[in-house]
Amino acid sequence: MIWDRLVELARTEVAQTISELPDDLRPRAVALPVSYEKLPGQALIDDGIEPDTLGLFVGGEFAHEGEVPLPAQIILFLENIHDMVEGDEEEFSAEVHITYLHELGHYLGLNEEELEKRGLL
Repeated sequence: MIWDRLVELARTEVAQTISELPDDLRPRAVALPVSYEKLPGQALIDDGIEPDTLGLFVGGEFAHEGEVPLPAQIILFLENIHDMVEGDEEEFSAEVHITYLHELGHYLGLNEEELEKRGLL
């Protein structure tokens, strides 16, 4: 089943990406849950999330944990990533890497401009 393969590839890539993070960031990344969804649900779309979104950070940034009622987490939309790379597994893993780091950057408090400067946009 393709879904199982996408989840396997994504989990492997996220674990590898976390293992390559600097020592001071790795514990924060390990503690941040990552969920894998096929596509954004209707509730997210109703909230303004584009249907072709690749990833999403929800909850409070690291600096504001405990102040936001929604627990922090990263959601990766695997079917959107798969569609974007036209089914290429190597490109899929590369895009999971970029998308995960982009959303982790939001958790760490980086804005879109700062993410762009780091090549994560």
